[in-house]
Amino acid sequence: MTPPAFRLDNASLSLDGNAGRVEILHNITMTVAAGSSVGLIGPSGSGKSSLLMLLGGLERASGGTVEALGHNLSDMSEDALARFRRQNMGVVFQSFHLIPTMTALENVATPLELAGRKDAFDRAAAELEAVGLGHRLDHYPNQMSGGEQQRVALARAAAPQPNIVLADEPTGNLDGVNGAAIMDLLFGLQERHGSTLILVTHAEDLVARCDRLIRLEDGHLVEDTTK
Repeated sequence: MTPPAFRLDNASLSLDGNAGRVEILHNITMTVAAGSSVGLIGPSGSGKSSLLMLLGGLERASGGTVEALGHNLSDMSEDALARFRRQNMGVVFQSFHLIPTMTALENVATPLELAGRKDAFDRAAAELEAVGLGHRLDHYPNQMSGGEQQRVALARAAAPQPNIVLADEPTGNLDGVNGAAIMDLLFGLQERHGSTLILVTHAEDLVARCDRLIRLEDGHLVEDTTK
């Protein structure tokens, strides 16, 4: 039986700030089916991005458990978490996090090389072609528009054919036309690879395309609707 993409049981997150310990997420319990798409919504400061970080093992739960693909993330060392992400997850941020001294092709190929893929550059070129950037392989980030840079970031996330794609406001820095194009590419990526897609967004049209909507307020899960 295929394990769910995620299972959270009373997962909480607390972080130390200047004013002391801050409670970010409170007793989040949910299960996300493999291959589904989930929109995480809520006002600024509600904990959406923090929940995404928890799902990706980029933050550790302060309480409760977080499982991804049947693995308890809290039990993993930092090195094991990094390997798990590299093998199973693609992450897309609002700010593109491209390496400025590398070409588009090199940016996409780097995680594949780290994973030991011998076809890293061929796979990277194919994924850049799939997002409409086959003619920009040798261009550096500062030679590309914001929309093109986000396409490179998407290609980098998609190239390992991940089981899970985590996207944090992927259209937030883009105009309407580029945002719509990235939205199409994200859902196309999910369909192409059968990935589970977890999406933090304020864009109603993006949420409308998800199978499920989860709303957070003040670190609490207040709505969970499956369409």
